[in-house]
Amino acid sequence: MVFKRMLGALGVGAPTVDTVLSAPRTRPGGTLEGEVRLKGGDFDAEIEHITLGLVARVEIEHGGGESAGLSEFGSVRVSGPFTLRKGEDRTVVFQISVPWETPISEIAGQPLRGMAVGVRTELAIAKAVDKGDLDMVAVEPLPSQLRILESFLQLGFAFKSADLEAGHLYGVRQELPFYQEIEFYPTGHHAGRVGEIEVTFVADPAGLQVVLEADKRTGRYSSGDAIGRFHVSHEDALRTDWAGELGRWLDSLSQYGGHAPFGGGHHDGHHGHHGGHHGGHHGGAGMGMVVAAGAAGVVGGLVAGEVVEEVVEEFFEGDDEGGDW
Repeated sequence: MVFKRMLGALGVGAPTVDTVLSAPRTRPGGTLEGEVRLKGGDFDAEIEHITLGLVARVEIEHGGGESAGLSEFGSVRVSGPFTLRKGEDRTVVFQISVPWETPISEIAGQPLRGMAVGVRTELAIAKAVDKGDLDMVAVEPLPSQLRILESFLQLGFAFKSADLEAGHLYGVRQELPFYQEIEFYPTGHHAGRVGEIEVTFVADPAGLQVVLEADKRTGRYSSGDAIGRFHVSHEDALRTDWAGELGRWLDSLSQYGGHAPFGGGHHDGHHGHHGGHHGGHHGGAGMGMVVAAGAAGVVGGLVAGEVVEEVVEEFFEGDDEGGDW
């Protein structure tokens, strides 16, 4: 996807810039490659630097509740100073490392409702900085993450929503200033026994820290949330029967509440709570098409809706009213 615009902050006749991604799809821990294509304007311009940064939509708490804002992460300077001559064409090749904690925004080619991740190009000329349009990026889950997400659909849960919360998780080593919550609600066997479940991944090269927050509905410890936290390597995640492990944990909540231990030998045995706000900040169920596990496949239950380019552009220009997010 290519975005082309006149650099409005720099005046009429200023250079133009295109940012072109070789492939606008990646995974946590991967890379994004592409080119920044510059076209000189009506005058020579002294370029001070070109910087690319990953940005994501994050829910930010304030006194009256929450509001959405853009948070930049994974910034890299791809060019130092140079002179862009009048009318000159110049290309700057770049490669961006995608942090392991980058949130998931797309599954099986479909956008994950609530997520918005992009690359922003910043061009500085003569002390004027222009933050150009954003190139949307699709971040697919790691195979280890996908296996865990699929298991909730196999257990009869349905995808509700996803968002990014500003802040840090208690007891979890975390580098980015936000964390992702992927929320499911129960149907079938678990309906009425447990409420919504939020799944958070904090990935690194070795594996995943996984935090589960289940809204208790029944049993001796029916008030409050049950928190499970465990660590698993990427290799073990692919070999684990997650539907079985998670199903046993959920069944145990009616007996042991928030103190129910999670699973077998793949976890660290500790429990913690989110460091930020929880509860009351998600929208209602039914946000788009929800497909149960079956003929459509378990991945179908994780995604909802098409997001057209016009909606994306409106959001990143600061106007997401009426959008699909």
